[in-house]
Amino acid sequence: MNSLVMLCNAAAAQPQQQSPFGMLVPMLLILAIFYFMMIRPQQRKEKERRRMIDELRAGAKIVFAGGLMGTIQEATEKTFKVEIAPGTVIEIARSCVQGVAVEEPAKK
Repeated sequence: MNSLVMLCNAAAAQPQQQSPFGMLVPMLLILAIFYFMMIRPQQRKEKERRRMIDELRAGAKIVFAGGLMGTIQEATEKTFKVEIAPGTVIEIARSCVQGVAVEEPAKK
């Protein structure tokens, strides 16, 4: 019985030799999942937003990042002149545009 215990202790004392590439595959798998689940969808959303901003012209109703809504009066290369109230025109950067305002149907 003592010899069996000594054999078990001797087997457990020997260090296991692992390949340094053993952790490479799981790390690459985690990075790939992270890229396809988080980074790529965010890049796609930002690309669509830029395309939408590039297509905006005078007369379009927009929503700012702060929640204000207005109608584009003039579009320049880097800014929009937007009417937020009758007679009130402000100039904003194109990057401040969050989206196009959707008209709600009138309630009866």
